[in-house]
Amino acid sequence: MPRVWDVPVHDSTRVRDARVAAEGAAALAGLDRNRTAAAALVATELATNLLKHAKGGQLLIETVPPPVLPAGQEATSVVQIAAIDHGPGMADVPAALRDGFSTASTLGAGLGACRRITDDFDLHSVPGRGTVALARIGTTRAGGARTGGTRGLGHAATPPPVAAAARAGGVNIPFAGAEFSGDAWAWVRSGHRTTLMLADGLGHGPDAARASSAAVEALRRSGHLPPAEVLRYLDAELRPTRGAAVAVAQLDTETGRLTFSGIGNIGARLRTGEGWRPLLSRPGIVGAHRPTTIPEHHATWGADCLLVLHSDGLPSRWTPPTDACLASFDPAVIASVTVRDASSSARPVRDDTAVAVLSPVPPDGTP
Repeated sequence: MPRVWDVPVHDSTRVRDARVAAEGAAALAGLDRNRTAAAALVATELATNLLKHAKGGQLLIETVPPPVLPAGQEATSVVQIAAIDHGPGMADVPAALRDGFSTASTLGAGLGACRRITDDFDLHSVPGRGTVALARIGTTRAGGARTGGTRGLGHAATPPPVAAAARAGGVNIPFAGAEFSGDAWAWVRSGHRTTLMLADGLGHGPDAARASSAAVEALRRSGHLPPAEVLRYLDAELRPTRGAAVAVAQLDTETGRLTFSGIGNIGARLRTGEGWRPLLSRPGIVGAHRPTTIPEHHATWGADCLLVLHSDGLPSRWTPPTDACLASFDPAVIASVTVRDASSSARPVRDDTAVAVLSPVPPDGTP
């Protein structure tokens, strides 16, 4: 089940909670002692930054798939740490990432050092709107190669596999600080097909989490099928559970076509050169009340495209991100910004909330 540590950081006592959460996620991901220490250090630094610069915020820690799937290999989970705030933002992001620019009362690591010891690190900050810092730590550094980085710093990134045409990322927030979320997202590659899925198990708690986890496991066995067929397969596999709302988007790299199908109240927005448009799902419940016909929606996928899937924990009238450069950021950063801008202390999330994003891999291989 998708274990998520949602750590509200509003006083110094929560910094320790952030470190303990990172160590718990590292154990789930099978990280060794050195990589576990790196995860704990990054969580500590990001939590302390939330207190010092934003007067508090939210730290989301979980295990997730990597942002770029290896060709012909089973992807291993990595620890993802997302720090989200509604603070004043940063006027000079590159300066904050320079060596020697360390916050007070920390271990002296600084954001620059955090970037060096992680496999992926990205930072999005807008004065007056807040900051999202995103880090991932895997089992090995692979000689220092990374699949992510921070915009405009002049650091070359190791290009993803040539066959990769998209990257994906997301965030998951359990309702009311629960241990498990009833939402889950996953993605798989099968030949020239890359498939992204988001599932929302009915209700909350462990039973909802079991339903969405069953959908994730079933996707790993059915990613070679078209989206409508994936949903039919999931419907049979989820019969022993309480069921879930599920949306499936599949990118075919041979045709450059995106295909979408959904059942239930999973929201989907696709951005192309013409702007944002919704992709509609059919009413129903996968595993309980599947509609007889499952239509597929098709769109041409290009370098200007961006796909956002979200569960109904996000307000129905949320506004898609408008930042011109946001698509160049890590998909999980885009998901985090979407959650942050759609909610606030005055508008807390009302359900488990998951957002998953599919975006193109930039031509030069930099994320």
